[in-house]
Amino acid sequence: MDNPHTKPFPFWEWLIAEIRAQHPDAVFLAEAFTRPKVMYRLAKSGFGQSYTYFTWRNEKAEIEEYLTELTTTAPKDFFRPHFFVNTPDINPPFLQNSGRPGFLIRAALATTLSGLWGMTQGFELCEARAIPGKEEFLDSEKYQLRAWPDRAPGDIVEEITRLNAIRRANPALQSHLGLAFHNASNDQVLWYRKESPDRSNVLLVAVSLDPRAAQAATVELPLWEWDLPDSGALEAEDLMRGSRFTWQGKTQQIRLDPAELPFGIWRVRPAGRH
Repeated sequence: MDNPHTKPFPFWEWLIAEIRAQHPDAVFLAEAFTRPKVMYRLAKSGFGQSYTYFTWRNEKAEIEEYLTELTTTAPKDFFRPHFFVNTPDINPPFLQNSGRPGFLIRAALATTLSGLWGMTQGFELCEARAIPGKEEFLDSEKYQLRAWPDRAPGDIVEEITRLNAIRRANPALQSHLGLAFHNASNDQVLWYRKESPDRSNVLLVAVSLDPRAAQAATVELPLWEWDLPDSGALEAEDLMRGSRFTWQGKTQQIRLDPAELPFGIWRVRPAGRH
């Protein structure tokens, strides 16, 4: 629904209830970029998904603050965020000048932080050309038909395909809930845990927010979440690269290089437990 915040709330309450009475599987997505209270009121009116401020959250502190609001305060009970990395209307400044690594960073954040994510065609090809000074594509599909190739040099098609496969295989990534941010020594590295409701599926994720230079960080493994001592160990599977290893001890070192892969996703469990 385009700009639902410009229509009366009672209208949406009536319309959504009428349609769902006949089609209970209907999905209503609120394409609303407006004040938080208004976005939350739309969710309470029946919208099952909503656009969010994710598109403009790029720094570590603001990402953590926004996700903490969505996952630990009142909105967690009624607001289902849909993380779009771009839209036909929005070509985010971060993507305009960050190159291929920037697209990988935003794809990793969207696919691991929210149970719902979306993109406009061209994102997978790292399309970022903008009208100077504006958050708008230079050759916007709002005004013309474009024929997109299936692949292009330097695209991120394979990485997106892999991320979607990881999401399908891991219930922890099918919701924005089950999230906790943990300590990382570098303000350019976001380090967090995602878990399924029964904790049978637990992932650790690291994302560099710097698309230009390699970033290293000292991170804490949340061993306490399994009642393990600081000397405990976690078996880890690197879901992007396919390797397996053991993390021994609470403090670990990680390095993320935008020239290779600016993020990592590990499925973990206590060593020796099956």
